[in-house]
Amino acid sequence: MMIRTICTAILLSSVFSPVNAIAQERIIPSSQQQIQLSFAPVVKQTLPAIVNVYTKRTVSTGYRHPFAGDPFFAPFFRGDFFGQRMRKKVDSALGSGVIVEDSGLIVTNAHVIRGAEEITIMLSDGREFAAELVLKDEASDLALLKALEVKEKLPFLELKPSETLEVGDIVLAMGNPFGVGQTVTSGIVSAQGRSSLNVNDFNFFIQTDAAINPGNSGGALVALDGGVVGINTAIYSRDGGSLGIGFAIPSEMVASVLAAAKSGQSGEGGIVRPWLGIGAQDMNTEIAASLGLNAPHGALVKTLHSASPLVTAGVKVGDVILEVNDRRIRGAAEMKFRMATVPIGETARVKLHRQGEEITVNVKAVSPPDIPKRDETTLEGRHALNGAVIANINPAVIVELGLETMNEEEGVVVLKAPRGTYAGRFLSKGDILVEINDREIEDVKDVEKALKKASGAGLSLIVNSGGRLQRIVLR
Repeated sequence: MMIRTICTAILLSSVFSPVNAIAQERIIPSSQQQIQLSFAPVVKQTLPAIVNVYTKRTVSTGYRHPFAGDPFFAPFFRGDFFGQRMRKKVDSALGSGVIVEDSGLIVTNAHVIRGAEEITIMLSDGREFAAELVLKDEASDLALLKALEVKEKLPFLELKPSETLEVGDIVLAMGNPFGVGQTVTSGIVSAQGRSSLNVNDFNFFIQTDAAINPGNSGGALVALDGGVVGINTAIYSRDGGSLGIGFAIPSEMVASVLAAAKSGQSGEGGIVRPWLGIGAQDMNTEIAASLGLNAPHGALVKTLHSASPLVTAGVKVGDVILEVNDRRIRGAAEMKFRMATVPIGETARVKLHRQGEEITVNVKAVSPPDIPKRDETTLEGRHALNGAVIANINPAVIVELGLETMNEEEGVVVLKAPRGTYAGRFLSKGDILVEINDREIEDVKDVEKALKKASGAGLSLIVNSGGRLQRIVLR
């Protein structure tokens, strides 16, 4: 049901549990007694903090009369009266979550509660609480809920850095698959830093073969010491069931969402993350060899915005980013992930490869600048764009709308094209106005001048919609 099928790091003491400075020795069972060891103690410790998440929402569905498609009766069923009509119904869905504070603060997936009008959480002991949405961050596919009317402290789990995991470590996946009730499955860490899923904007996951099924979304991936190392979010499957390939959002991203929410660095669209103003690509063997690197790791800098904090720090196009805060970078997705977990206002140590040398620079984490001024304007008048809300493109607008990053942003973007307006028939949020009547559009004032000059006559538009240019002629 609530799971996807695929056919900043703020490590505060209040967020991450203390990690032993000396890594625990990993051993292979060497006796029958060791083989019979049980996971029961860690399950008893952690399962009380895993919750079932139930949501309700009202959806509209189309109803079509069974005779509407009959060749003889079809003429009588044209229009909404006898033909297709919309019916409203209450849709229920389920997922999982994990309590991270004894006050009832819960982490789950954003897609678990998407569109929810009513949220209820149930603990392993059967207690139920209504819950409210505290924060939904679509970029990371994470959401925070707050259990209401909690009169006593609830069991909770602490986050543990996923970086302490090694491939082959045993982990437990906890949740409510298929609505059968709270379930625990075990497996190993199959891989770290998977980046080929396109499930969220950061595309960086822990892969595990612990069975994850529909309903597990938002549940915890737990290490054997009871620390939460990830939030289960997706599976690779051909039929909706587990094939032993599951993915979890690393705890570092969860920690950054929690810390940003507490510090007030969040809004309607989620948390405010550092803006890089960079275009980067993964390395391959040929590129690595040409640059004198022994192995194809790191992120190659292709483009840089002039206002990028990387430019201020001294990064140049052609550099290869090797490390962020002493963490080795495997590719562009990991570079983006590591920087996204740096708190705004703080700096990250970035190691570069440039012309055979390694250089370390300090990059400050900054909010996306709202420069040039967006000049948000609602278009009015006797023309086809009446009712559209437009603005100048700048880094802040690009982040808010989720547009593709450009090197130097120029132009005008549609913020809204409300239903019922003429503009809403052919424009959508995020469309970029490139030309109006052969006039190149660079800012909002250009749009106003072009419309004034047209003075009620027809319009010829060139619009960039989702990366595709299209011409729209309006008479």
